Amino acid sequence: MRTHVMSLDFDSSLLEKYDTQGPRYTSYPTAPEFAGDFTVQDYVRHVEHSNDELIPKPLSLYLHIPFCRSLCYYCGCNKIVTQNEAKAERYLEYLFHEIEMQSKLFAADRLVTQIHFGGGTPNYLNTEQFRELLSVIARHFHLSYPEKLEISIEIDPRFSSGPQIVELANLGFNRISIGVQDYEENVQTAINRIQTREQVDEVITAARSAGIKSISVDLVAGLPFQTRHSFADTLKQVVESKVDRIAIYGFAYLPKRIKAQRMIAESSLPKRDTRIAIGKDTLEYLKDAGYVHIGMDHFALPTDSLAVALKEHNLQRNFQGYATHAECDQVGLGVSSISQVNDSYSQNSSTLTEYYAQLDAGELPIKRGISLTEDDLIRAQVIQYIMCQNTVPYHSIESAYGINFLSYFKNELQALKGFEKDGLIEYGNDEFSITPAGRFFLRNIAMVFDYYLNNKPPQTEDNVVRFSRTI
Repeated sequence: MRTHVMSLDFDSSLLEKYDTQGPRYTSYPTAPEFAGDFTVQDYVRHVEHSNDELIPKPLSLYLHIPFCRSLCYYCGCNKIVTQNEAKAERYLEYLFHEIEMQSKLFAADRLVTQIHFGGGTPNYLNTEQFRELLSVIARHFHLSYPEKLEISIEIDPRFSSGPQIVELANLGFNRISIGVQDYEENVQTAINRIQTREQVDEVITAARSAGIKSISVDLVAGLPFQTRHSFADTLKQVVESKVDRIAIYGFAYLPKRIKAQRMIAESSLPKRDTRIAIGKDTLEYLKDAGYVHIGMDHFALPTDSLAVALKEHNLQRNFQGYATHAECDQVGLGVSSISQVNDSYSQNSSTLTEYYAQLDAGELPIKRGISLTEDDLIRAQVIQYIMCQNTVPYHSIESAYGINFLSYFKNELQALKGFEKDGLIEYGNDEFSITPAGRFFLRNIAMVFDYYLNNKPPQTEDNVVRFSRTI
């Protein structure tokens, strides 16, 4: 495909101006701020506080399945590459134990409304293992009614099939996210992830026939040997499949931190102007194809629940990205999983050795975390408004936290003037709003309110915290 370039709603030079590294704000504070002095006792205290709320929040369970059958060179996820399926069996035994331990902390009437399986490669597990895992969850947690319970999974189409998807649907899975990344053969070779469109379409077709209500495809921009035209062709093929949601993540090249990425030559990566052109083309093509820009690099059909939530101002953002459910306490289960409970974030140990040892000792496998301060909570709310609602209403923040917004954020509002000049935000009565053009720059706007990011000591090459590109 050779995409035509229409006029953007903003000066395309802004893509270059705001092309920097920054957090995705699935949390605030972000994960680099989690500290080792946060203890299991701290976590339990936050759970108790959440149970004592007048109307406790529903629960969202995230289960990390770290196993993969092959190594993808681009991937920065916590993963274990193995063909030894006995390792997964052992892991599940420990995961069952953690599920039981966590469930005892929460009040029995706390409803679970979401269950999400991430990885790694969640579909490394077979149908019977998923059946047993869901049975253990149902035995220990109070699940919402089936028609209101969202069960989602990330799928690697290379190791899936139509029958597997039908079996998952029969178990109650109703949302899937398919990792495509790129359809171009030389890109796939460079990242060691060879898959065909036929494999992907088999999964999509089976999901539709089985009644799975939302199908999402994940792509990655900035991979080796990608060109403006090759990525446009990938995008065209994805749109032809008529999936409900499309997410395009920016590739974070961090070979010093991620060993597998050393297999990718830096010289093979697309240059800055190519990445910017890809971003511009993507916006225009998906808009022409009828997709709604949810924010950042997420798009959905107008009928999808994400687009409806955006329109109705009910959109949420958490560690799974954009979501439609009311705010939940998230319980992370499995190695490296992150929990968000009450006013805290916590993360499990990232190695199986530590994870197993803590559970063997009868302890929850929490490694680090953070209890949020009043300032954290205020800034988290502002960032949530930016990422999800298009508008930051001063009065809502003021009434919730007893501050004067203009005084509290005097420096931040000064820093926003450049965004206003560029047409990315605009001011109204007692609020500022994100313009349609500004929705592509949400991360940059949110970074203005990130106290930790803006108050770090001078960074060196050795201690710099690296994020993916914002554009």
